[in-house]
Amino acid sequence: MPKSLVIVESPAKARTIERFLGKDYIVKSSLGHIRDLPKKGLNIDIEHDFLPKYEVSSDKRDVVRDLKKLAKDNDVLLASDEDREGEAIAWHLTQALSLDPKNTKRIVFHEITKPAIEEAIKHPRTVDLHLVDAQQARRVLDRLVGYELSPLLWKKVRTGLSAGRVQSVAVRLIVEREREIRSFNPEESFKVTAVFSHGSDSLPATLNSTLSDIDTTSNWLERTAQAKFSVSSINTKPSRRNPGAPFTTSTLQQEASRRLGFSVRQTMTIAQRLYEAGEITYMRTDSTQLSKLAISDIGDFIKKEYGDKYHKSRQFQTKNASAQEAHEAIRPTDVTKTIVNGDNATKKLYELIWKRAVASQMSEAQTERNEINISISNQDEMFVGKGEILIFDGFMRVWGGTKDDIILPKLNNGDNLNLNDLSARQQFSRSPARYSEASLVRKLEELGIGRPSTYAPTISTIQSREYVEKTDLEGEERNIKLLTLENGSIVTKEEQESVGADRAKLVPTPIAEVTTDFLTKYFPSIVDFDFTARVEEDFDEIALGKRQWNRMISDFYKDFHPLIEKTEEVSRHEVSQARLVGNDPKNGKPIYARFGRYGPMIQRGETADEEKPEFAPMPQGKSIDNVTLEEALEMFKLPRLVGKTLNGEEIFANIGRFGPYIKAGSISVSIKGHDPHQISEVQARELYEEKLKTEAKKNIKELDKGIKILNGPYGPYITDGKKNARIDKEKDPSSITQEEAEEMLAKAPTKRKRRYASKKSK
Repeated sequence: MPKSLVIVESPAKARTIERFLGKDYIVKSSLGHIRDLPKKGLNIDIEHDFLPKYEVSSDKRDVVRDLKKLAKDNDVLLASDEDREGEAIAWHLTQALSLDPKNTKRIVFHEITKPAIEEAIKHPRTVDLHLVDAQQARRVLDRLVGYELSPLLWKKVRTGLSAGRVQSVAVRLIVEREREIRSFNPEESFKVTAVFSHGSDSLPATLNSTLSDIDTTSNWLERTAQAKFSVSSINTKPSRRNPGAPFTTSTLQQEASRRLGFSVRQTMTIAQRLYEAGEITYMRTDSTQLSKLAISDIGDFIKKEYGDKYHKSRQFQTKNASAQEAHEAIRPTDVTKTIVNGDNATKKLYELIWKRAVASQMSEAQTERNEINISISNQDEMFVGKGEILIFDGFMRVWGGTKDDIILPKLNNGDNLNLNDLSARQQFSRSPARYSEASLVRKLEELGIGRPSTYAPTISTIQSREYVEKTDLEGEERNIKLLTLENGSIVTKEEQESVGADRAKLVPTPIAEVTTDFLTKYFPSIVDFDFTARVEEDFDEIALGKRQWNRMISDFYKDFHPLIEKTEEVSRHEVSQARLVGNDPKNGKPIYARFGRYGPMIQRGETADEEKPEFAPMPQGKSIDNVTLEEALEMFKLPRLVGKTLNGEEIFANIGRFGPYIKAGSISVSIKGHDPHQISEVQARELYEEKLKTEAKKNIKELDKGIKILNGPYGPYITDGKKNARIDKEKDPSSITQEEAEEMLAKAPTKRKRRYASKKSK
């Protein structure tokens, strides 16, 4: 008797589904995509409707062979995820296993539970070729952009760079935000606070407007110190707070970042595990809606655990009209399960998802807000005291967010108040905030760029390609003026506060700025926000069968490819962003800040002159835009002779592409945290000696002809500086002879230079 072969993407998903199905089913995993465009070459037939040339991945050939055997004698049910990527996997399986996509059964489910699987098996469909076309259009478009644009970046900017339809827009957002921050001029103002009393009651209050400068503030405080104060009005307003919608992919990533400190990739990895274990619904979704059954189950749970007054049924409408990836928000599959097995991070993310889904079906929190307005007899402004009392916690009982009540004293209109304390604190307007991973996802979503499945890989790519660094920013100390009323006089003091400190923010590297400027100038459509969003809408239309995918690609390519050909003629010098900083006062040569092969640098002299120009590294913490002439000239004093080692070798300090360093003979030592212009001989010697000790631990044995046996991160190995040879675990490295080492090096493969195969398309 033939059985039913259920094919899913992952082994974890296969194991979970296998628990629900009987002996008549075989559940196997394809281990993700089994076919794709080969990594090398374009592999898209531009002349024949952009037909992609897929092949079975080398590491999936055994998987395909095994699945083919099973598919030959059993009924096949394709059970990959229900989004476009999953639909494409199902279609590729039909091609690799020689199945008819119009007759092969395709089952989809939003959660991996027994009822959901059984229901899906009762109502199979076939592969949705419109969804496949939408995913294929995305894959082909991204390959065309990457394949044709990346080699151009290698030639014009720097080797190893890449461009992408979504990643380049993400980089542009980060670059533009950084430039906004650099050009931001903070505006000064003074915030005035006071403390009043009425009998034994105390009432803190804040002036309802800020004051512009220190002179205005000082004069205002002096007049106010002579004034009389009274209650002019008391306002009491009931207020309600509503719960948020159940999580979408984007809101889950944002909240996991804010509450748990998770990166976008970490959140998606854990959510994938929870989904495959059957604990949550599908985690790539634009939808905020819950199924009727889920709303009912959550409602019953709330009534049982917290009482009827805590329950309020809601159906949230999805804001994104083009949401195609799924049809339900992220929620627990069993609301009665408040904790799951797994590591601490898994438990925390599940708890967050559970709380959000349950809170979405709970009553509003009710508060009472109080406001007391205090008039000043000789001023037009007014002090305001604010309080808030929680009347009913509602959804906050599960979701949290409660604060201590701020209770104002019982006062009446016209009551006179005594002034106990009066002060004004200088403050400055804040620059726009740098993006975190979560806020970048929110911005991309607002612009309609990308989809739930693309956010995490995009953010990982721009970091791995060194366009962006996720870093903690140190704050700067700033003096703040504080004016206080003491014994009837205004006293001015200064305090220090730290500004600009931040955690895990995305900061662009210099290469990101040059690349963004290059793309903005020569390929404006690629980094245009509206264009990139319109492409997503095109994919949606293809998914609905309203547009032909290859026609959409053709329309794009006929505008894109001529730009590639035209930009081939642009010289590297035009791209280098040279800025004239000034002239050297000693010889009159121009000093430029520009971008070179290894990043920002300083150039003295003209390229066209007979005498070659001199080059120096960019000062630490400076950019092409803001380096001064004095700072640039200082860099030509490097390398600087610091002194000598204990063995008499000269030590030089310099700045390289990886930061400041010292060098003695052939040994270089990073001196991060030290200024190469200031580091002393004693400090340099200490760092040099530490490096020698570290190198000595690595050095197992030195042979003739420059051959060494060293300890590496993956174990001992032999090297002559050009080739490396591994040493078997059973072999004692210290016993290897000169002849054995030479023989092992001769047999070792030669290191291949990585090259990018660039071919012009017709």
